[in-house]
Amino acid sequence: MGWKQRALGCLAAVLALAVAAPVAADETPKRGGILTYMIPADAPPSLDAHREETYATIHSAAPFYSTLIRVNPMDPGSPDLVCDLCTEMPKPTDNGRTYTFKIRSGVKFHDGALLTADDVAASWNKIIFPPAGVVSPRQSNFVMVDKIEAPDSATVVFHLKFATDAFLPALADPYAWIYSKAKLDKDIHWYEKNIDGTGPFKFVAYETGQSIRGERNPDYFRPNLPYLDGFLGIYADKQVTRVEAIRSDRAAIEFRGFPPTVRDELKQALGDQLAVQTSDWNCGGLITPNHKRKPFDDPRVRRALTLGLNRWGTAPELSKIAIVHTVGGLTFPGSPLAPTKEELQQIAGYWPDIEKSRAEARRLLKEAGQENLSFTLLNRSTDQPYKYYGIWAVDDWSKIGVKVTQRVLPVGPWFQAQRSGDFDVTVEGNCQNVVNPLADVGKYLPHTISEGNYGYFEDEHEVALYKRMLGELDKSKQKQQLLEFNKYVLDEQAHGIFLLWWQRIVPYRAYVKGWKIGPSHYLNQDLGTVWLDK
Repeated sequence: MGWKQRALGCLAAVLALAVAAPVAADETPKRGGILTYMIPADAPPSLDAHREETYATIHSAAPFYSTLIRVNPMDPGSPDLVCDLCTEMPKPTDNGRTYTFKIRSGVKFHDGALLTADDVAASWNKIIFPPAGVVSPRQSNFVMVDKIEAPDSATVVFHLKFATDAFLPALADPYAWIYSKAKLDKDIHWYEKNIDGTGPFKFVAYETGQSIRGERNPDYFRPNLPYLDGFLGIYADKQVTRVEAIRSDRAAIEFRGFPPTVRDELKQALGDQLAVQTSDWNCGGLITPNHKRKPFDDPRVRRALTLGLNRWGTAPELSKIAIVHTVGGLTFPGSPLAPTKEELQQIAGYWPDIEKSRAEARRLLKEAGQENLSFTLLNRSTDQPYKYYGIWAVDDWSKIGVKVTQRVLPVGPWFQAQRSGDFDVTVEGNCQNVVNPLADVGKYLPHTISEGNYGYFEDEHEVALYKRMLGELDKSKQKQQLLEFNKYVLDEQAHGIFLLWWQRIVPYRAYVKGWKIGPSHYLNQDLGTVWLDK
């Protein structure tokens, strides 16, 4: 039985197509109520967003925190960025190399302490220049930053090494929560297990693997917000549990996204009681070989593995039952900087003739002395889309003579296995937030630069390609350099094996108002504008 039949057996047949409910622009928000929502994980590895890469941390604790800048919560798909803790978006000076932010006055942490520019600078220094022993997976997004200063209590200045279009979108990182400098100075790991922010909600309780609760912050710096009295996030890593919770109204929404089958199933059951929002998703899957383990130190073996996957043939079928959707490279397909279909088809693994690809894969394995290759594929227990990625990859690789077994772990142990290098090959998600093509490919840089890359390799040429591209301000040249980067990473070296881009589909109870979908399940999650029409 192939992957299609096994995967289809996991979900019901596709039902009638659901239609997204329109959002009325003239509705008056109602105050009060508790929003109950599902978090599709067993538990986050920690509560410190600076060190984590999973939505489980964002969906758990984003309502407790503020950021320096962010996307517009009423239009999170727009490229326009707005202030959160700053007073106005700055215009760069010094030929694009200096950004000066004025910080809001009177903002209080939940423990009552006043926030100052020192807190903002300390938080960003932890992210960009982490001390030894502190994990910062998005550090590579800020290689352009030279230093950060707080010349007075109301001013933060970012000095760049060079001007780049990638800086401001990177600064709007929803993981970049602003922490208390006093707490960081006392224990830089304090936020891994504790919460104290300036966001719209205050922490009430956290039961590991069960739930997290928050209540309205009466001292929130945005007048009249939030509307909710509080929220309850419930952890459930099994899709069937989350779907049944929404169907029975034990929960109103799950913010990450469901496959089309679930949308249709809920629409048929709930009718007008269900609303749906959809979006392209700046999120894709990849398979990362551990270059420190033989034979994955051999680019021929890595290249054979990418050649063995039938992307063009798989995407249409898999998109019916999983959240995956689009064949693409490292650059978000919705970006004008992304490779065209014709350009993609020149890259190994994207050739239009799958039999030609598989023949080349078998030849490379034989040349490398790995005709009988077998290994263990590390995978995450989250069913969408990791389970389906695993089924697909194992089945396709069998067609080039490679035998693979899976090792499936919950999110915490899965991250720990990757961070410790305890795997042969791993299935990952590369999910970015604000669409920022130049910085988003930083995930694929060597681990010493990008802690979120678990390939454990060094490659000076790749780093040089990235830095040259990051400093380029001409859009046409950016596109060509991104294509060169794609070819080098995916084909010539096959450092990563990109799978498919995702589509975000969020069905939810129609009484949930004031929330807008965006191209990332990390964005717009502080719940400050959400209200309940009931």
